[in-house]
Amino acid sequence: MAGRIPQHFIDDLLARVDVVEVVGARVPLKKAGRNHAGLCPFHEEKSPSFTVSADKQFYHCFGCGAHGNALRFVMEYERLSFPEAVEQLASSLGLEVAREGADDPHARQREQKRKQGVNLLELAASFYRERRVMSEGRRARSYLEERGLSPEVIDAYGIGYAPDGWETLKRHLTERGISEAVQIEYGLLIHREDTGRTYDRFRNRVMFPIRDLRGRTVAFGGRVLGDGKPKYLNSPETPVFHKGRELYGLYEARKAPGKLDQLVIVEGYMDVVALAQFGVNNAVATLGTATTEEHLKRLFRMVSRVVFCFDGDRAGRQAASRALATALPQMLDGREARFLFLPEGDDPDDLVRREGAQAFTDRVTCAVPLSEFLFEQAADGQDLQTVEGRERFANDVLAALNQMPDGMLKSLLLEELAERSGLRQARLEALLARRDAPASSPADAPSGASPALPASGDDADADGHWVLEGLSPEGRVLQLLLHEPRLVETLPDALEWLPGSPEGRLCGELVALLRAGRYRSPQVVLSHFQGSAQGRTLAALARRELLIPREARKAELDGLVAHLRRTHQSRSPQQEYEDLLARERAGEKLDKPQKQRLASLLVELAGAR
Repeated sequence: MAGRIPQHFIDDLLARVDVVEVVGARVPLKKAGRNHAGLCPFHEEKSPSFTVSADKQFYHCFGCGAHGNALRFVMEYERLSFPEAVEQLASSLGLEVAREGADDPHARQREQKRKQGVNLLELAASFYRERRVMSEGRRARSYLEERGLSPEVIDAYGIGYAPDGWETLKRHLTERGISEAVQIEYGLLIHREDTGRTYDRFRNRVMFPIRDLRGRTVAFGGRVLGDGKPKYLNSPETPVFHKGRELYGLYEARKAPGKLDQLVIVEGYMDVVALAQFGVNNAVATLGTATTEEHLKRLFRMVSRVVFCFDGDRAGRQAASRALATALPQMLDGREARFLFLPEGDDPDDLVRREGAQAFTDRVTCAVPLSEFLFEQAADGQDLQTVEGRERFANDVLAALNQMPDGMLKSLLLEELAERSGLRQARLEALLARRDAPASSPADAPSGASPALPASGDDADADGHWVLEGLSPEGRVLQLLLHEPRLVETLPDALEWLPGSPEGRLCGELVALLRAGRYRSPQVVLSHFQGSAQGRTLAALARRELLIPREARKAELDGLVAHLRRTHQSRSPQQEYEDLLARERAGEKLDKPQKQRLASLLVELAGAR
């Protein structure tokens, strides 16, 4: 039988997850001051009363009173037991849930080892800070003074010094009961397999503690004093540190006074600290890796704008291209990414010292928007005066847009592409939709099925690619709402015109979802139906090309509603009775007039017999 989950594992799990990320993956949230707000998932509401605090790692609904931490949210939202919720959160971090049990002879040993590791990194950070102010830290203090760092900034970032001895930290921690095995596991010691010797990983280095969102030290970066190699050395991956997730300076940026509305991603620790010395407190640095999707997800939970800062040389441009590819899937409406290219040979540290904080801030303000950088990249090396050059340019941009979530930004980029390439926007939309649709194969079609022909009212594109036939009026309504969720605002309040067919009931569910959540992205809508038969139906409709101009879509929807209303009014009593009965059997809650109508139809039909 599985043993009890240790409290230390639960505490560590909650320290590593971000409640904003956990809730935001399931509920659309918008930044509201230092908090995030959205519609409560636990009761129906039209205006947001549900808030999530990144600082307190807590959610609360002022409407229904629901509240708790990330673990409680997963339990309530996913309707999971406590152990199941722990398993799900741990799995999202790639962790195996620890268990206690009398039947496990190693459980006590593992528990003791983990307890030793809880405060290990904080003990090491304190040790490094102490050594910086002692006589042996004289070279480190001189280096920091030469870089122009004040005592206040040094203390704010917890900068320390690792002495130039092979076992200085090792002895310090061992004397405090921390085993060598735990020191190795958390990246503070190196173990040589050939000799069996263990020694300090960081020696004769200025030490920069890397903190998580709660301010706990999870790793270190060390800058060597002198000519040693490597110049910068980071902690390895450990049970609490993943370089593709953490960012240096993020905790300090969140603590800084003033409103945090954008974050600047730079390359090194000293860039972050030097900018902070000049009052630029919103810089963060990646840790020996390119910016990842996990980095951006975390940043966009806190701010609406991220600015990538790169050298202006060839290597910097290549790094910016990789950052653009990573950013595109994260560009939901309301988010903004910009690209700042510094003069060749300069880094933020050099620039802010030479030009000052205001000049650097002005450069950030004038950074290249993602849209311009995208078009610039696609046009590089192309002759846009030729048909062939414009074709390659348009294909490159469409390939990038194919990575973006649907929304206003994507639509505006399509409009701009039409302007720059000379292609009609409707044609570009059709080409983009085809890129996104999975390729069909003969095995997908029923035996004996013939190629699809154009449905009534549909047309073929220039390559003879037909829109699939067979859509009912309510199916066409579904397709229009998936492609243009904002059209839901034009529908009548009452939905009595919808038939009781499976598609009609699904249409009613979709309308209710769009009205309740104000969703604007088809991907978000489809996620609510993921894994169900309705979800497969909606996904198939979303993949179909909608080859009508955007300005004509509202008129088509109005016509479909009018048609369905006429059909509804001309139904026989038997058809009306079967529709209402089908809705009730499908679990739809009928209102009082519908229940009364169902009862009267039953009496009417019984009398007719």
